Amino acid sequence: MTPEATLGVIDRLAPGFAEAMRMISMQKTPRAMLSRAVSGIRGRTLIINLPGSPKGVSENLAAIMDQLPHALGILTEREGDHGYEA
Repeated sequence: MTPEATLGVIDRLAPGFAEAMRMISMQKTPRAMLSRAVSGIRGRTLIINLPGSPKGVSENLAAIMDQLPHALGILTEREGDHGYEA
């Protein structure tokens, strides 16, 4: 139900995060293609669905962690979407 709840509250999709998490998970198990993860933006908040297991959370966060500072910089208008300061 989490993906549907997320879709109900976000203003815009941010699909790259879910795609990256699925891609890294596919290297570990082909069942990752069944993932229903959703990521999106509501106002100035980034919402990312993570798996239900602690191991899955750790692996998926590792896949996206390096992009979070830039994404949050864009959302908070501290930087532009091409990496320059706003």
